Amino acid sequence: MRFVHFDKSIKRLDYVHLSKYFFAISIALIVLGVASLSFFGLNYSVDFQSGSNVDVTVSKSISKGEIESVVKDLDIAEGTTINVGEERISIRFTKVLNEDQDVALKKEISKLDESAAFEVNTVDTEMAKELAQNAIKAVLIACLGIIIYVSIRFEWRFAIAAVISLLHDAILVIAIFSIFQLKVDLTFIVAVLTIIGYSINDTIVIFDRIRENMRFAKLKTRDDLKELVDHSIAQTIMRSIYTVLTVFIAAFFLFLLGGESIKMFSLAMTIGLVLGAYSTIFIASPLWFVLKVREKKKPAKAA
Repeated sequence: MRFVHFDKSIKRLDYVHLSKYFFAISIALIVLGVASLSFFGLNYSVDFQSGSNVDVTVSKSISKGEIESVVKDLDIAEGTTINVGEERISIRFTKVLNEDQDVALKKEISKLDESAAFEVNTVDTEMAKELAQNAIKAVLIACLGIIIYVSIRFEWRFAIAAVISLLHDAILVIAIFSIFQLKVDLTFIVAVLTIIGYSINDTIVIFDRIRENMRFAKLKTRDDLKELVDHSIAQTIMRSIYTVLTVFIAAFFLFLLGGESIKMFSLAMTIGLVLGAYSTIFIASPLWFVLKVREKKKPAKAA
């Protein structure tokens, strides 16, 4: 096989050969993640749990003890989580507050700070289930759209390899959050969908290079196809690494310095970017190679 613009200066690893080890590592990690999800599940935030969440914007300092005293006197302290900041207090109730309890709570906190402003959000059980179901549907619809797009733009083998790679990234991010019991909120779902979008973009770049190289290559043997995949990855790997590294640095510092509300989003993005770069190089393209080789092994139909 000869490429028209074969550049001997490009350093190549035997990516296809190495992929069998990475396939084994990924399968082991996914099995571990599925086991963790089965036994421990996910640590859902208030976004996916029924109950009431009261955010209070205050003009002066109020201690956690003062808030605990208020909810205890109102007999609504059971299952309550209180987070106190300099200007904002968050009170999470595992049960939905009724109207009387809501009014009484605001009245008592207003005694501590007359300028206090309240924001009450309530999530009932059905709404929590609906949010979780919609999140799963969003991921499945995204995968279906990718399969259709890649099948039309390239071929079905590219689509299968791309979607397996994306599901690999999403499952491992979810598994890590399950293993370490990190909080899963709505921003986590946004992060997973962003990771899927970013990873498919990176994967398409390598797939596009494989397709371009196939136009100028005469593929007669399995080794020819293997060399084409290795060469295509080598041509694009530095672009992938530099691009991911740039976004990774931004996401990492967002995790360190960003606010509490986007902490889980930036953490999921940081982990997902690394997994996306890994799967693009060592999972997606080698998997397409496996599917393509199986096609070439099929006997020709009799005329």
